[in-house]
Amino acid sequence: MNWLAFFIAVTALAFVVQASVMVAMFVLVRRTAERAERIASDVQASITPVIMRVQLLLEDTQPRITSVVADAADISRLARSQAYKIDRVFSETLDRLRLQLAHADQILTGALEAVEDAGKTVRQSVLGPVQSATAVIRGIQTGLEFFRSRRRRHAESSHSSDLPDENLFI
Repeated sequence: MNWLAFFIAVTALAFVVQASVMVAMFVLVRRTAERAERIASDVQASITPVIMRVQLLLEDTQPRITSVVADAADISRLARSQAYKIDRVFSETLDRLRLQLAHADQILTGALEAVEDAGKTVRQSVLGPVQSATAVIRGIQTGLEFFRSRRRRHAESSHSSDLPDENLFI
């Protein structure tokens, strides 16, 4: 039974050691919890005024932020409206410019056709009589040459009658 008492003593000793370790752990955990509570209360004491200031700042600036957002929305709406108006004005201006260019093209085309017709008329009125006068002058020259050549032939035929018939060919 000696062994039994020995095992009981060892078990009792282990139980006492285990209990003392548990008490030491409890004391350490409690100290750590107290430190954590102190740190938390210090942090809370430090952060609470900052949070209060931030909250007051947000409460103070919230209407301003709302106003800024509303103004930005109004500015965006006005800018969009103005952009549409500018687009419409540019479109109308371009359409008018196209119409004016087409009208100017028609005017220039008409003027060029009128100048061309006038040139034709001048050519016909000036060159027609000049060609007619040239034809009359050539006719007169041809008639005079014919009479001159006939006189020569007549004078030569009286001098010699053996001229070939080539002189008679015009």
